[in-house]
Amino acid sequence: MQHTRHPDTPQGLADGSHRAAPAGPVPAPVAHHAAPAQSPVSAEDVALVRASLAIVAPHVAELAVYFYDILFARYPQVRNLFPAELDVQRERLVRALLRIVELVDDPGNLIALCSRLGRGHRKFGTQSSHYPAVGECLLHALSHYAGPAWTAELAAAWQRAYTAAADVMVRAAEEDARHRPAVWNAHIVQHVHCGHGIAELTVQPQLPYPFVAGQYVSIETPWAPRLWRHYSPAHAPRPNSQLTFHVRAVPGGTVSNALVHHARPGDPVRLGPPEGDMVLRPTAGRDLLFVAGGTGLAPIRALIEQAARNGVGDAREVSLFIGARTADELYGLDDMLRMSQRYHWLRVRAAVSHERIAGLEGTLPEVLAEFGPFYRHEAYLCGPPQMLDEAVQALRRHGVPPHHIHYDPWDVPVLTAPLGPPPSEEETDQL
Repeated sequence: MQHTRHPDTPQGLADGSHRAAPAGPVPAPVAHHAAPAQSPVSAEDVALVRASLAIVAPHVAELAVYFYDILFARYPQVRNLFPAELDVQRERLVRALLRIVELVDDPGNLIALCSRLGRGHRKFGTQSSHYPAVGECLLHALSHYAGPAWTAELAAAWQRAYTAAADVMVRAAEEDARHRPAVWNAHIVQHVHCGHGIAELTVQPQLPYPFVAGQYVSIETPWAPRLWRHYSPAHAPRPNSQLTFHVRAVPGGTVSNALVHHARPGDPVRLGPPEGDMVLRPTAGRDLLFVAGGTGLAPIRALIEQAARNGVGDAREVSLFIGARTADELYGLDDMLRMSQRYHWLRVRAAVSHERIAGLEGTLPEVLAEFGPFYRHEAYLCGPPQMLDEAVQALRRHGVPPHHIHYDPWDVPVLTAPLGPPPSEEETDQL
């Protein structure tokens, strides 16, 4: 089934990329677009920026409110880039700041993060001309809450750090614009209620929509303009570019409830570019392990379908574990059991944590421990945050190396993705 990857919460910087996409762009500040080589971030700059962030940390909520007030007062033309409600958006700004500061002395990961942010901002309508205005207002807000600690030296350090970051964002957006649109207009061609607050939606983009099995898609609906939410196609790519999503209505979720309860065939939607790194790697003789919690089954199903197309190669075993709180929430289990009948190499097991059912009782980590070890496996996981964390820890305790465990964070992916080196050239070619 399709996975509501980031339960009806927004993605982007100031969604990843999850699992939610910021509600609107969380802009990154910058005063100029000088290349990083022309405005290097020194060790002294890093120390100053981090020390100042510690000073304003007790006031980050007020700082975010103050920043947006200044931005919209000085530059009212950017207001229409943001959703009407900014509560979640303000949190995204703070998290983006923390993430960038965390990486300010890690050029490789900082470039990777800012490149994703720059590409992702295109769907919001962000232009390179917006960055200086945003930088001006953000630095003003920081100076206000830093008080006497805000010196000319500190201001210059912040400007150099964010000039470098924003330059990467702008360049990534410009490069991305040469190869694909910022958004894909689409319309719903099928809408089926599946019970338990879940609907299956199939949409038809007007232009071909290339993606890789396991990735996720940000969606904007006419019921909530500028609110983008992430959902994963529940299948590998199709020749006609149609995408099928299984959306669960989240309590209080504006977008998910609209898609489940109000959407009908013919209704328009807009799609952002595909995102996510949980895609099949070359197995190199390793067996395959798939773990899905709740609605996280969607991208896992897509990966298994892609594995079937590719051929499982040298893998001797392909195992799928599906977990839920109750038997009623094991949506998609029957479909996967039918798939296991078609593919002799696929083994499917289920676990129910909050209901006594003979043969199914237990949490996913408990069941994984029972049927392990999996140190010879390449593991792919998707599910709610707690399940994801517990399953990852269980696999690591049983000897699975971290670089053989693949998942996209449930929350805003672009801001919370694990740090690490980019894929090798061989992996990139495979993807």
